[in-house]
Amino acid sequence: MRNLEAASMTANGVGELARVTERVWKALDEFRIEVPSWGFSNTGTRFGKFVQASAATNIEEKFADAAQVNVLTGASPTVALHVLWDLPGGLKDVPAIQALEAKYGVKSGSINPNLFQDQEYKYGSIANPSAEIRGKALKHLLDSVEIGRELGSKDVSMWIADGSNYPGTQSMRRRIDWMSEVLGATHAALGPDQRMLVEYKPFEPAFYHTDIADWGMALELARRAGPKAKVLVDTGHHYQGTNIEQIVAWLLHLGELGGFHFNDRKYADDDLTLGSIDPYQVFRIFHEIVSASEDERAHVAFMIDQSHNLKGKMEAMVQTVVSAQELYAKAALIDQSRLAELQQSCRLVEAEECFRSAFWQDVRPIVREWRQARGLAVDPLAALRESGYVEWAAKERGSRNAGSVSSYA
Repeated sequence: MRNLEAASMTANGVGELARVTERVWKALDEFRIEVPSWGFSNTGTRFGKFVQASAATNIEEKFADAAQVNVLTGASPTVALHVLWDLPGGLKDVPAIQALEAKYGVKSGSINPNLFQDQEYKYGSIANPSAEIRGKALKHLLDSVEIGRELGSKDVSMWIADGSNYPGTQSMRRRIDWMSEVLGATHAALGPDQRMLVEYKPFEPAFYHTDIADWGMALELARRAGPKAKVLVDTGHHYQGTNIEQIVAWLLHLGELGGFHFNDRKYADDDLTLGSIDPYQVFRIFHEIVSASEDERAHVAFMIDQSHNLKGKMEAMVQTVVSAQELYAKAALIDQSRLAELQQSCRLVEAEECFRSAFWQDVRPIVREWRQARGLAVDPLAALRESGYVEWAAKERGSRNAGSVSSYA
């Protein structure tokens, strides 16, 4: 692909630029990425946290921050909720959440159960040898489904931390059946417009075996549960060198891709901001989505799941959404018809250049034009800085955050 600016030099180039602009603007119009409530509060790494004065201290402040991100970027109209952290009263808290939706103009997104925090889950939750503890986990999942139904949320997003640390200490095969039983019961409770997303992770917190360790295990458990269960891909939850875009292609092909938790990593599950380490990988993943049919894309949820322990919470979230928009726009630049032709002819160098030249394009000017046309901040990060919102939040919340000692939200 020729440089976008060079494309405007000739009459044919003007036509090509118009077509490219239309394609990119359409992609940006359809692109939505959900922000996590816990990304605004004083969460940290698994080892600790560094308290920020401007961090959200309660669910209303999380909604306020999420609304600000959406106003600046136009891409994040929903906020993911963590049940124990955001709705500690369960269903009783739903009216309060609905009032916050109306006040701040952002909706509740995915509902995230918590099956790793309670002391009873030392040996697992839905894979625990104790039927009583599995029953407790199931009740929490069913409560989460009901919360989602009341809030009109489509997805119940499940990360299962279960596993074991030493060989021979647990039966991996029996635990498969226990998980299948609980997930099947959860699926049976889903409303007509709800889904359950099954996430996977190869290691941590379990050191020997994790019960849902890869996409194949998640896929099989989802299929056993029922047609409303899909696989959730967290970009940080893979071994080094894993071809994540191939996993995405397979799940799309099978109709089993439910969504993503986007973050980045250098070594393991580092929860770094999207694209900060390997933006080309994010581009390759987005290519698989963009090259899918509109119907396939419509069923894939994009969500952020990151821990902003050093970066400012608001700045990091805006930076992430903007990075996602720009990388999605780059993927939309690819001439899919031309690429398919080159692939079919095995013209390797030309195909690779057709593919990667889109990645090297500077899409920021065309994204800025789109933002201006949509009445959005042309430079969301600069607009955030100029708004004084972070300073205001620090002044309002600083005293409460000074006494913050909890490890999570």
